[in-house]
Amino acid sequence: MSHFLAELIGTMMLILLGNGVVAGVVLGKSKAKDSGWIVITFGWGFAVMIAAYMVGHYSGAYLNPALAIGYAVAGELTWLELIPLISGEMVGAILGAVLVWLHYYPHWKETDDAEAKLACFATAPAIRHTPSNILSELIGTFVLVFVLLALGAEGLVFSDGVKTMVVGFLIVSIGLSLGGTTGYAINPARDLGPRIAHAILPIAGKGSSDWKYAWIPVVGPILGAVLAALVYGFVI
Repeated sequence: MSHFLAELIGTMMLILLGNGVVAGVVLGKSKAKDSGWIVITFGWGFAVMIAAYMVGHYSGAYLNPALAIGYAVAGELTWLELIPLISGEMVGAILGAVLVWLHYYPHWKETDDAEAKLACFATAPAIRHTPSNILSELIGTFVLVFVLLALGAEGLVFSDGVKTMVVGFLIVSIGLSLGGTTGYAINPARDLGPRIAHAILPIAGKGSSDWKYAWIPVVGPILGAVLAALVYGFVI
């Protein structure tokens, strides 16, 4: 399987299960309605873990342009390798969002809150404060990339399966500890791809796709990933 196809399939599964748990919690008449933040954070953690198990042996399961860029800065990837990885991630993210829309199709009409509908696709801040919002995404992604680089450090004894499981729980930890401010995109494809889908899809009463905020979950994670790679290289 090519890196492009592996990242497409992995990211599609990531978004289907990750945004799917958000839709289950917030959409009207869902059996999971109002089950809360704990359900969302664990759902996202399992989504990352399952997607990584699926395609990790084909492409490395980056599933995140910021993570791939961080690895390139750290010298773990070449810059040319980013092209198929990030392309696959973006296409997969859009397709995954379309699958969420189809899966919950009758529930969109049963939901009056346009912000809740957008939350099934993209992130939004709890408090709109641009510097703080960027910093939240930067810190969350820094933790993600720094820990992943550390898990791959020479001398650490982890099987690939154990590493992948740890990554899932790392996502849960970031969500529980740092996700309450911006919804912890920590992944440009995870936010931008579904936001594009939200803008295109015929969702009744969907409202704005909030493009004024859309650059923050792209720029913040990239900055955090680059910083994590630089600090990792300096310290470790």
